[in-house]
Amino acid sequence: MPTHSDRTRLIASATRRGQGRRPVNPPLERASTMLSDAADKMRDETDGPTYGLSGTSAARQLRDALADLEGADEAFLVPSGLAAVTVPLLALLRPGDEVITTDAVYGPTRRFLSRYMAARGVTSRFLPADADASVVIAALTDRTRLVLMESPASLSFDMVDVAAVTQACRARGVLTVMDNTWGAGLAYRPLAHGVDISVQAVTKYVGGHSDVLMGSIAANDPACRRAIFDAIEDLGWHVSPDDAWLALRGLRTLALRYAEQARSALVVAAWLQDRPEVSRVLYPPLVGSVGHDLWARDFTGAASLMGVVMKGGDTVAGEAFLNALPLFGLGYSWGGFESLITHETHQMAYRAHPPVLEGELLRLHIGLEDPTDLIADLEHGLAAFSAAITVP
Repeated sequence: MPTHSDRTRLIASATRRGQGRRPVNPPLERASTMLSDAADKMRDETDGPTYGLSGTSAARQLRDALADLEGADEAFLVPSGLAAVTVPLLALLRPGDEVITTDAVYGPTRRFLSRYMAARGVTSRFLPADADASVVIAALTDRTRLVLMESPASLSFDMVDVAAVTQACRARGVLTVMDNTWGAGLAYRPLAHGVDISVQAVTKYVGGHSDVLMGSIAANDPACRRAIFDAIEDLGWHVSPDDAWLALRGLRTLALRYAEQARSALVVAAWLQDRPEVSRVLYPPLVGSVGHDLWARDFTGAASLMGVVMKGGDTVAGEAFLNALPLFGLGYSWGGFESLITHETHQMAYRAHPPVLEGELLRLHIGLEDPTDLIADLEHGLAAFSAAITVP
């Protein structure tokens, strides 16, 4: 069989022959009860799912397509991106175990580790967000069971030398989990770099239309896959057939949307970098930005999510920036077709090692709008920001 590009592979499974006459998209099957033809078939999983929790056609096709995208033997679906992170932690950690991650880990993930897992005897250590591979490796102890990574990291967009960390972890029998929502399985494939489990919020780029909540968990190791399957089964997690169908539809155009939004994001990032009101743009694909060398070495593309550190300002000025934008939506998500902006300075207060910022921190997601129009929109925001910080 020929080796196809990502954009071809994401579509080819829909048109593969040998399945008889059928629609391009799978039928939408809403079902809790699954019927069998005979009593001896009722427990036979080879005859199809025995209950709706196992997932129907759309979920099965979505799992197969995500596994192919991630280079995994199997991919699992859970109801949210957060659940995609918490399920492996629940499945693989036991009282007395230790997790190592960084200060920049996704906020709800940090909350889960600090609140839920800590109450059940699992300790977590949060290294500085900019900790390089040598610092992470030096932090490993006999109690370390798992290293949790995001690269780029949430909000501050720090990069991790994932291959170096995973090599050291494998030598010590330490598991690795990576939140790869920014890479989306397209720009980066964690399993190919030695990571044991790759997770992503399907909510974001795969769904692509801001109308689905879902997460995926991809793995190759049989023991990890078994533990994850058992945890999902025991927790009773389920993805609705409607959501699976929508996510599968979004997956077909993922490569095109991801690349187009990245092109626009780089235009906007370069423009912002030259603005006198801006101190730094936190966007690894941008030359001179945090983590650019690691991004250039390991990634084949980019998401359209970035941070912008302003020169000075305060909460009032940051909110004035947001309120002056007619085009950018004010909302907490990314990966959809629409551009969004949030004010994130307050999030740094939760970190044990807060970064030194020259001013207010904004987060931008660049959608499919014309970047020229987005830049014109940001002009309004910059003017409002400057006006707010010059008012006595």
